[in-house]
Amino acid sequence: MRKRTFILLIPLFFFSIIAWAQEKSVTGVVTDNSGTPVVGANVVVKNTTNGTVTDFDGRFSISNVSDQDVLVVSSIGYVTQEVTIGNQTDLDITLQEDVSQLDEVVVVAYGTQKKETVTSSLVSVDAEELTDITTPEVSSMLQGKAAGVQVAASSGSPGSTPNILIRGVASLNGSITPLWVIDGVIQHGVPVLNPNDVSNISVLKDASATALYGSRGANGVIVVTTKRAKIGSKPQVQVSTKLAVNQFNSGKFEVMNSQQLFDYHTQFANSQPWFGSELLERDTDWIEGGTKDALVRDANVSFTSATESLNLFLNMGYYSEEGTVKGNDLDRYTFRTNLDYKISEKLTIKPKLSFSFDNRDRTAQAPLYELYLNLPWDLPFDSEGNPINAQDSQDWLGRDQRNYFFDQQWNYSTSNVFNLSGNFDFEYQIVPNLSFHSTNNFTLYRSKSQSYTDPRSNAGLANGGSISDFTANRRTRLTTQMLKYNNVFNDDHAINVLAGYEYNDYEYEDFGASGNGIIAGGEILNAASETGEVSGFKNDYALQSYFLAADYDYQGKYFAKGSIRRDGASNFGLDNQYGNFFSLGLGWNIHKEDFFSSEVFNELKLRASYGSVGNRPSSLYPYQGTYRVNTQYIGTPGAILNQFGNPDLRWEKSYEANFALDTRVLNVVNLTLEYYNKDTSDLLYFVSLPDLTGFQGFWENVGGLTNKGFEAAISADIISKPDFGLNVGFNIGINRNEITELFDEQEEIPVGGKIFKIGEDANTWYIRKWLGVNSENGQPLWEVVDPDTGEKSETSDWNVATLQPLGTSSPDYIGGFNTSLRYKNLSLTSNFSFSKGGTLYNSSRELFDSDGFYSTFNQMVLADGWSRWEQPGDVATHPQAIEGGNNNSNKRSSRYLEDGSYLRLNNVTLSYSLPQNIVNKLGIGNASIYLAGDNLFTITDFTGVDPVVRGNPNDANPGLSGSVSLTYPVPRRYVLGLNVTF
Repeated sequence: MRKRTFILLIPLFFFSIIAWAQEKSVTGVVTDNSGTPVVGANVVVKNTTNGTVTDFDGRFSISNVSDQDVLVVSSIGYVTQEVTIGNQTDLDITLQEDVSQLDEVVVVAYGTQKKETVTSSLVSVDAEELTDITTPEVSSMLQGKAAGVQVAASSGSPGSTPNILIRGVASLNGSITPLWVIDGVIQHGVPVLNPNDVSNISVLKDASATALYGSRGANGVIVVTTKRAKIGSKPQVQVSTKLAVNQFNSGKFEVMNSQQLFDYHTQFANSQPWFGSELLERDTDWIEGGTKDALVRDANVSFTSATESLNLFLNMGYYSEEGTVKGNDLDRYTFRTNLDYKISEKLTIKPKLSFSFDNRDRTAQAPLYELYLNLPWDLPFDSEGNPINAQDSQDWLGRDQRNYFFDQQWNYSTSNVFNLSGNFDFEYQIVPNLSFHSTNNFTLYRSKSQSYTDPRSNAGLANGGSISDFTANRRTRLTTQMLKYNNVFNDDHAINVLAGYEYNDYEYEDFGASGNGIIAGGEILNAASETGEVSGFKNDYALQSYFLAADYDYQGKYFAKGSIRRDGASNFGLDNQYGNFFSLGLGWNIHKEDFFSSEVFNELKLRASYGSVGNRPSSLYPYQGTYRVNTQYIGTPGAILNQFGNPDLRWEKSYEANFALDTRVLNVVNLTLEYYNKDTSDLLYFVSLPDLTGFQGFWENVGGLTNKGFEAAISADIISKPDFGLNVGFNIGINRNEITELFDEQEEIPVGGKIFKIGEDANTWYIRKWLGVNSENGQPLWEVVDPDTGEKSETSDWNVATLQPLGTSSPDYIGGFNTSLRYKNLSLTSNFSFSKGGTLYNSSRELFDSDGFYSTFNQMVLADGWSRWEQPGDVATHPQAIEGGNNNSNKRSSRYLEDGSYLRLNNVTLSYSLPQNIVNKLGIGNASIYLAGDNLFTITDFTGVDPVVRGNPNDANPGLSGSVSLTYPVPRRYVLGLNVTF
């Protein structure tokens, strides 16, 4: 019996040995696409409870596994991956981000929301998509990345801020730029914000998304979330640095050299005694002398750490940019710290502090247009290299007798701007599902500038030189107190309710003083021998608001959201001080219905919304009758009538409907299609009055304006593998606006070179129509329209030509597209933006394309396809050049209206991430190096410097007027960068 038992145990013994031999332990590391360790990822043997989680380095170890076992690796925000162990003992596992467009959490007004429950129109852009270009201005980073969002540069000078227009022009005389909100704090204007501090930007576009901001959301809202550490991540220090070279980029605009200008003057037989062939011996390149290749330096050091109770982000940044036009440099220092500290299970405090300091020291930039206007026949320097005083020179030919470089050797200006923002925010959990959120912010802005005019300079001759100081101070306060309730009932019904109160005020004052008669080098006011001008200014405003919002979710299928806000503003009289604004939204996830079965559409959502927002006038005291009291008569102070009061002035209101479809196709393509209709009534407008009334004018609600548009955004993950990926994206926005009503039943109101006319675009040009050149005599031709019969004829008399509506500066459509190619540790990305249609008025051509009117200014080289009339029978684009001009041919007309269409390569970046085994040996977390180029080329027919710089810097909304002067162009930039994490 014992023998039989022993024999039976032999197979079991051998089977146990074999089984023991097949079991083993495996280790590994889990990282994301960038090589960053994924902390807290679940690693489990499939169909068992045998598992673990990754540590701070993304590493794991599991025992008692066999070659046939499969590991299931999962983490929030990533696609779950299954890995067969086989004969491996050390695994490298890369998790792909979950690209489902409806599962992500997005930032909305006063909070966050799961994207699948969103019923309004918004675009969320993460930091990785923003920091491709090198710029100190966050607003520049949005160009081409959000459908319906137009970014228009005001200048290419260091630190210049572009303007942003969302879904077209919604006002005639009120503000048309969006509201900025940073970490829940409403900003006064465009904030100074280090791009490296940004975690995410949400662009809220329709009234449903912005109504909770009430009167401030009329032109869209840009909500910025700054960085925090990831919960569970180990402490990290990240160092990023860039070194770049800027190149002056004048686009297609080119002025003549000596030979070209000589030939041009020969055409009209210059009668001046100085004109002769000896001028060809001189050929000054003023542009080359006044510009340079300029360095850009950008460095940031950040520290992050997060535990269950404390979350800290700290960043220090330095940005330095030399101007490509000599004498305009910027140094910017920034600091930010965000701290979330969980004091108890109920109370969390969230203090924040940030500041920026801009320094422009001894800048000596002269007006850029002078470099273009000066003749190549004038020599700016003597034989020893010293600048020549043109006013003392007997050989200076330029009309203005100005040597760009002469005054620049002494005269300069300095400016320092300091911005401080401090928050003490906290959250308190009152009871389960009900919490109190408090945001409390104070900002301080201080600016100090100085201008020095040397007594040796031409500008200082009249007053013996001068020194002027200017200081400005601004402070704002904001407090937002909110109750938030959220709960889920029976696993089917989810509800979120928000109730809040908000107060915000602002106060600004400045002071300026100047002194004349100084010794050379005297740089303080006390050095002046006589008092110059003294100036001072002060203004303020306050707003108070109450708001309520609620959203409902049933089974993740059906969604509803509503909000109401009551705003009070000091801009209006007591009878109209408060305005009410609301929104309603509905959404339906069709793909979650039982009846929906499709192998093509993975996600399909419909949403619709309707809401109202308001707008305030640009004036802070529009309803009041005002006087100008800065006058005097024989030393006695006096007052002069200024603005006629209008106590009945009302809020400008916009009502907007939005309809959209969101879908994901074949688990590859994300698509969003949207249509909107925005109707603005009670448009705010400053109505001018005749001089005989004694008033300049008054503010009135003058009429209505509609904006209708379509937007589409598509992205495709064409290839998505651990070692190889290809993604492309495209967006387009089409907007049409129309004036529907005007003040006092008028049909049209001319405004400068444009006209407000019922049935027309708000940006319609109103100028004389250019008909070209008379082929028989080379004279200019304009159109005359008989006001009674409508009959059209030609004239060479500019004064007789008819003013008429001629096109618009509004583009037909705008958009952008991007590509991202990844192979192992290499990546190549690009970002393009485009604009089609819309005409720009190239006002620079009035000077530089003047047909002989400005014979002592340099002139532009004719663009390809242009020609000048020389003899009878010539069919030409340009009239005969005549000394002194040809019948006012260079005066304002549609001759200088040009197509503003363009395609621009905003950025291309080639990046390489060091392999994990190398960075481990170096003792660092990860590292990457990259080469990039910004603004490498622009395809356009526009003959000015830059079609993206769409207006004069002094416009009320810089970059959006469509009247383009010779502004500082956006430079071309080449970048070398390095990112290292410790």
